[in-house]
Amino acid sequence: MNGTAWIIFILIVQVIHFGGTWKLYKKAGRKPWEALVPVYNALVLMQIIRRPKWWVILLFIPIINLLMFPVVWVETIRSFGRNNLPETWLVILTLGFYIYYVNYALEVEYIEDRSLHPKSSLGEWVSSIVFAVVAATLVHTYFIQPYVIPTGSLERTLRIGDLLFVSKFHYGARAPMTTIAAPMVHDTIPGLGIRSYLNKPQLPYFRLPGFQKVKKNDIVVFSWPADTVRIFFKREKGVKKPIDKKSNYVKRCVGTPGDSLQIIDSYIYINGEKLQLSDRAKPQYDYNVYAQKGVSSRLLLELGVSEFTRTYVSPPLSQAQLNALNPYLLGGGQNARGDIELYTNANGIPIKVIRSAGISLKEVTARQRSVTLTDEMLIQLEQSKSIDSVVKIIEPAGVKGYNIFPNHRDYAWNNDNFGPIYIPGKGDEVKLDLGTLPLYKKIIRDYEGNTVDVSGNQILINGEVADSYTFKKDYYWMMGDNRDHSEDSRTWGYVPADHIVGKPVFIWLSFDNFNDGISNWKPRWDRIFTTVGGDGEPRSYFRHFLVVLGAWLVFDFFRKRRKKAKQKV
Repeated sequence: MNGTAWIIFILIVQVIHFGGTWKLYKKAGRKPWEALVPVYNALVLMQIIRRPKWWVILLFIPIINLLMFPVVWVETIRSFGRNNLPETWLVILTLGFYIYYVNYALEVEYIEDRSLHPKSSLGEWVSSIVFAVVAATLVHTYFIQPYVIPTGSLERTLRIGDLLFVSKFHYGARAPMTTIAAPMVHDTIPGLGIRSYLNKPQLPYFRLPGFQKVKKNDIVVFSWPADTVRIFFKREKGVKKPIDKKSNYVKRCVGTPGDSLQIIDSYIYINGEKLQLSDRAKPQYDYNVYAQKGVSSRLLLELGVSEFTRTYVSPPLSQAQLNALNPYLLGGGQNARGDIELYTNANGIPIKVIRSAGISLKEVTARQRSVTLTDEMLIQLEQSKSIDSVVKIIEPAGVKGYNIFPNHRDYAWNNDNFGPIYIPGKGDEVKLDLGTLPLYKKIIRDYEGNTVDVSGNQILINGEVADSYTFKKDYYWMMGDNRDHSEDSRTWGYVPADHIVGKPVFIWLSFDNFNDGISNWKPRWDRIFTTVGGDGEPRSYFRHFLVVLGAWLVFDFFRKRRKKAKQKV
């Protein structure tokens, strides 16, 4: 909906409100015309139902207003004596239109001094729940949002199983664009697996003022630009989602508007200079490790390496034995000698499982293994006497990678050698020809709402020949620190400014084995209550929190004890 459509929609709502309430306004001692004036009518209504005027603000905040409208409908009919349970449900289920019946068909009187307190414990409970949800939704939408790291694209900077608080106010909270949606959930209602929102009507993009802009090296949560997934890992036809209902991703911003970005042998260069990452960044790359006597899994685990595959040779297995091993297997097969091989992740198969299943397994210690290493791990591995050499795995320049932006035959780019590519900002102008169009077509068509056609050697934007284009938005380039295991801007390109969600600021909990079931979770005590940003190694403030909490509990205990003593006197 454009601005004109929204004005018409708001006027229609005012007319509907006037039609259903003008007699009630009159019975409450107000003028009928006061029910027609936008905003003013809401202020008057708050006086009629004896509720604070700041409620009016909540009526104009997307998503919050969906919770407040039923409250106001109920309060309106109760102000005129209609406070029984059936009528309460009627006004909610009819989306407020039961007020028309009260306005025209019933003889009601305004109760000026009605009690605002619920008449039952159930009413008290419902009232508390409603306003708790309103408060939580307000905080979740405009201030702080909890987020969990589900994948390893930022490993080891942010770990799988890190539970974060994401600040909405650093970059300025993005107001919801989807006007009708379930509160406190994203795109799907948990348990039901159904969509949590309606596609229409949509509000235009608006962001509240923030106190900083997205900078290079910031870790950023954003709406995944390419999202057409209704349920992850389920094959089905793609869906078109509103921006604010696209799946949230978290990556590192490595390019900002106006930058020229290039990746050379896996390293990022901005405007011709190698990007210097922050102290806490722990980029990882894939390496081949060679050792004549075999590369030991134990050695890799001692160094903290967690991304490699283990291979076991197994005798023939019964179905019961296979069922016991299945939770730990990535796959299986036969080697050249006909032996059964079982493949697992770095955790392997627990000894107790092997023993309880009565299986004799032997781990293969290969002379060459592919592993993912940070710079620190690389140094330690190279210093190990049992390792002969460590070689970085790099896709050579000029070899086109799989599913690499812009997915065009003229751009033979890959994850390790990519670009150069320009990251546009609002107001920037670029020349357009058939060579550069693949880089910017998605921006022009999908993110900025134009039609793009090609006729011979001519490019037509909105039906007119164009040899240049001026961008309407800022764009960013996002990448994971786990460079060889991250689907990021190298796959789907630019991230528009209106897709920015917020900035991770605090890790309040962290668990190892997060994706292996809650029974296998192990707290990472050194990561609990740590900040995401900052210089140097992260420092846990969990002990400080416990000390402060303990001090408060002791203080509160003696405070209450002293208060009771005074009351006895």
